[in-house]
Amino acid sequence: MATPQHFRTLFLSDVHLGTRGCQAELLLDFLREHDAETIYLVGDIVDGWRLRRNWHWPQMHNDVVQKLLRKARKGAKLIYVPGNHDEFLRDYLGSHFGGIEVLETAIHEAADGRRFLVIHGDQFDVVVRHARWLAFLGDWAYVTALGANTYVNLVRRRLGFSYWSLSAWAKLRVKNAVNFIGAFEQALAAEAERQGTDGVICGHIHHAAQRQQGGIRYINCGDWVESCTAVAEHHDGRMEIIRWAELGGRMAENEPQHAPTAVAA
Repeated sequence: MATPQHFRTLFLSDVHLGTRGCQAELLLDFLREHDAETIYLVGDIVDGWRLRRNWHWPQMHNDVVQKLLRKARKGAKLIYVPGNHDEFLRDYLGSHFGGIEVLETAIHEAADGRRFLVIHGDQFDVVVRHARWLAFLGDWAYVTALGANTYVNLVRRRLGFSYWSLSAWAKLRVKNAVNFIGAFEQALAAEAERQGTDGVICGHIHHAAQRQQGGIRYINCGDWVESCTAVAEHHDGRMEIIRWAELGGRMAENEPQHAPTAVAA
């Protein structure tokens, strides 16, 4: 086996272990080929909402958990920042489980001295905060879209086409969804500025992105249900979005090293 690529830090969010849509096999492949000194689990790693209604926990999901715990045993620092789907862990803030520390939010200092607020982001989603019934309805609609997406990609694979996300395509073409993403990014950037940090690293909306919001660097990890993306910090502090599902699992999106212009996701 080839030596895993080593980063200073890895950020993963929205894995949704416990759901049929979780791309656990791709994540396991990613974890085998990537190591880091510190790994942030930026919320919705385990889907407590779905598990309460319908228990689904295949061996591959257990393998992902074991792989993360093995990295902790080998010396990696693991920090778990819960989201809304794994909000049960917010009852255990400050606790350590198998070498994994649970925190509400974290401040990550990059190698180049920049400080990032690490937060899942559901705290800034008005639907999750004030209309939970609508959030559950949206979750059902999302799972339905993922089910349809499975059959679409089965046909695409047989025709020799690459992976394509129906729900991601729809999100970027529905005006209200685009407006929601923009408002979410602005709210997270404002919170990072309020806390005196240089940027924010979050998840929640399943839309990997890296761009400038005023004077704040906004970075979203994406997810491991549709896009299979992660954020990696190089040893010089440079941030990179790794899009594991594209181009055979090896397409990366790098942060500009000099110009502060926006990077489209």
